[in-house]
Parts: sequence; structure tokens; C-alpha cells
Amino acid sequence: MVNSNRILTSLAMLMALMGVEAQTAPDVPRLVVNVVVDQLRSDYLDAFSPLYGNRGFRRLLSEGRTYPQAQYPFASPDRASATACLMSGASPYENGIVAERWLDRSTLQPTHCVGKGQPDRLLVSTLTDELKVATEGKGLVYSIAPNSDAAVLAAGHAADGAFWMDDETGRWTTSDYYRTPSWLSYFNSSNHASQRIGDWVWEPTNDFVGEFNYFVSGGTKPPFKHVFKGNRRFRQFKASALVNEEINDFVAHCLQNTMLGKDAVTDILNIGLYAGNFDHKTVVECPMELQDTYVRLDDQLGRLIDMVEERVGRDRVLFVVTSTGYSDAEQADDNLAQYRIPSGEFNITRAQLLLNMYLSAVYGQAQYVEATMGNQIYFDLKNIEKRNINLSELLERSADFLIQLEGVRDVYTSQRLAQGAWIPGIKALRNAYNPKCSGDVMVQVAPGWTLVNEQTGERHQQRETYMGFPLYLYGLTIKAEVVESPVTVDHIAPTLARCLRIRAPNACSVESMLNIEH
Repeated sequence: MVNSNRILTSLAMLMALMGVEAQTAPDVPRLVVNVVVDQLRSDYLDAFSPLYGNRGFRRLLSEGRTYPQAQYPFASPDRASATACLMSGASPYENGIVAERWLDRSTLQPTHCVGKGQPDRLLVSTLTDELKVATEGKGLVYSIAPNSDAAVLAAGHAADGAFWMDDETGRWTTSDYYRTPSWLSYFNSSNHASQRIGDWVWEPTNDFVGEFNYFVSGGTKPPFKHVFKGNRRFRQFKASALVNEEINDFVAHCLQNTMLGKDAVTDILNIGLYAGNFDHKTVVECPMELQDTYVRLDDQLGRLIDMVEERVGRDRVLFVVTSTGYSDAEQADDNLAQYRIPSGEFNITRAQLLLNMYLSAVYGQAQYVEATMGNQIYFDLKNIEKRNINLSELLERSADFLIQLEGVRDVYTSQRLAQGAWIPGIKALRNAYNPKCSGDVMVQVAPGWTLVNEQTGERHQQRETYMGFPLYLYGLTIKAEVVESPVTVDHIAPTLARCLRIRAPNACSVESMLNIEH
């Protein structure tokens, strides 16, 4: 009798504990939708808000948690490095993706971050990888974006599929690394970009868009009209407002032909959208197009939310919407001298020749500098070691020489970046650096000056203007809230990992953001 009472008491306690757990443990979402909008920026987002409907950005702001002061924890992000950081919770120093392209030391040729459509240059795990491990492969992961770098880096190493648009054919494609589903060819044969691009015309969405003018450059512009012809037609299409509708069409096809969000195991869908200017032109060249891009983006974002909520339910899906944190709409090679603004050209090709002459005078005739790419200089480290030259001394001499050249604001050696990471100003630069693929010396060109590379034809006018962008969390039972405190994007991965009850990616060393209220 005593034993029976003890058993009953133990069962009652166990049931009570289980009941408490059931009441307090939040449900995990059936589907997480990561939306990374290339070049989305807060000033344009706010400026064009009178043109928006109620289903897109206004819904995110009124019903979700908004972080209006998001930023990346490293300097000079681009689409590839931003995507890798968001998914890994780590900076390029740890994850290995410093940019879309960098110099391969073994060949001295530029290399692409996802050559052959594979994530092998991404050196750490991602949120999607950890989901696959935690669910023993049952959690589905798909990534869809206009470009291969965004699709592959968001997908990670273990995804079920990564899809992007081919620059030459406009067809949606993937690589041998991922599975090629039967429904991919069906979509490509249907009435979409690869079939209809010759018939498409991009004009303002409506008269209101055509008459609205935020920019001060020359007053109201005449309505634009673009067609997509010639060898670059698909590249232009991918850098236009119309591409987001094509992306959503493919997302809808993916949802119809997969089990995303249909069972109790959490799935992840990564989507890349576009908010840059037409064909990467400046706001001076295409101001009205940029306005229309944001209006169409708002509409397609609303369409995406409606589509997913209808399939999964608002309380079972979590949306994350943020930006790649850069903009090429202001990368004009302005003639600042006519306005007496300090400016000029810094020719890194000539600087390379001068530096090599200087080092030859100090250490003996040799080819010490191998190549340059962007603002980075690569040395022949094997030759330096063979000559028994102290590398630290050579790097310091090089920095002292380059800092004297006109147009140079500062010079950072690889050793200075490694040793000065604790200093806030240098930390962002160090986080953007990776020993395996970055140069040995980085030249920081003064604002207003144009970096020129005669070998590649590159011209880039340096600007260090702050560019803000938002981060939205929407869905589940998240309460509407605006969090004014700055937050860096590397906190997204550990926050989602906590929400999904899985491990954070293996190189992620930051904590999650404020607890998501369910």
C-alpha cells in the first residue's frame, strides 16, 4: 500500500511537472523565413513610405519587433559577406567570406566565394546546418535568391536546395552540390523570365509614383521606360524592381512542391530580394527607378507574407527581414574638385610599383609585391621567407612608405589588425579581414578620393557616410515593439537558434537578442 501511494505520488508530481512545462515552454515555429533585401536602407525606406500599402513594411512596423539601428560588426560588407555573417553569426575573420570575390594567392587570380555553386569556402557552420544536425536531417532548408552567392551562402552546407537565376539564360538553376528537384525544370518551362523577358516593360507602378520626387537633383524627372534586350538583359533584369516578382513566383512554386512548414519539424526558407538601383546605377542617373523599386518591393513583401501565412499560419511562422548593409546607388565618380571639395585619385597599381622599388632599395632587388585587389596589397611571402627578411619589419616599412602617398588616410598591416582588434575603430576592420584570403596590407583611401586600379579598370570613390538599415522580427505571437538600441546582425543566428531550441553555429560567440515573446 505504501509503495502504491509512492508510485501514485511520483506520477502526480511527474504529471504536474509536465503540465508546467507544457504551459511555459514556447512552441517552436514550423517555418522560419529569412528575407535578406540587398541594399535596403532606412533613409529610402522612410522617404518613400507615402507610396506604400498596408501589407508590407507598414505591417512589419505595426505588428512586429523592429530594430531600426541594425548594423554589421565588420567594415565594408557586401552581399556575400553580409549573408555569410547573418547565417553563421560570425564575421569574415571567422567564417572566411570576406567578399563576393578575393584574390587566390596560389593563382594570383580573383576567385568567387561560391565557385561552382558550392559552399566549401564558408569555413564554419550556419543556422541551417545546425537545424539539419538537430533534426537528424528532417528539417527542410531551401534558399532562393537572384544570385548564386546569396543563395548558396544562405543555404549552407547541408541544405536541401539552393536556387538562383542564370545570368545568361534567365533560368532558375542550382549546382551538383545540391539536389535538383523535378519541379525546377517545370517552372523554367512555364511562362516566366526566361520565356517572357523580351515582352516585359518596366514603367512606374502608377502616376503617383511617377509624380513623387524625394531627390533634389533637378526636380521631377520624366517617367522612365525600360525594356530588357541584348546580351546583358538578364543581368539588368536581376538588378531591377521586376526581379522581386519573379522571385516570389519561384517561392510560390517551391512551397507548392515541397513540405515546407507542413509538419511539426521546423523548416527554414531563405529568400533574397533586391532594393538596389536599376542596373547598379546611381540615384542621379535613375532616381525615379529607385522610388519605384521600393514601392514594388513593399508590394512583393506583402505578397510573400500573405502567401506564407496562408500556408502555415501567422502563429506558426517567424519572419526575419533585414538588409545586406551596403548601397551602390551613391558610388558615383563625382568631380568633387569643381566644388573645391578635397579629392583626387589614388592609383594602387602605381603605388604597388613604387612600393616594390622602395623595398628593393632596402632589401635588395626582387619582386616583393605580387598583386593588388581592391585596396589590398599581397606580398610574395615565400620569397620574403627565402631571403630571411623579417616580415614584421617589412610590413611596418611598407606601411610607413604608403602612408606618405597623397590620398592615403591610413594603412593597416595584417599584424596591426590582429594585434589591435580590441580597439573599436580597428575591430571592424579586423573582423572584415581573414588571414587565408585577405591581403597583407590594406590601404584606407581618404574620403572623396577615388581608388584606381589600372590592371582591373576598377574605380571606386571612397565614402564613409553612415547607412542605416532596419531589422524586423514578425510572426508567432511577437508583440509590436520598436527597440532603439543598436544591434549587430551576427546576433540573429543565436537568437533564432534559441527560438528553435538548437545550438548556435559553431563560430558564433555572441549572445542572442532580447527574448522573443511568444
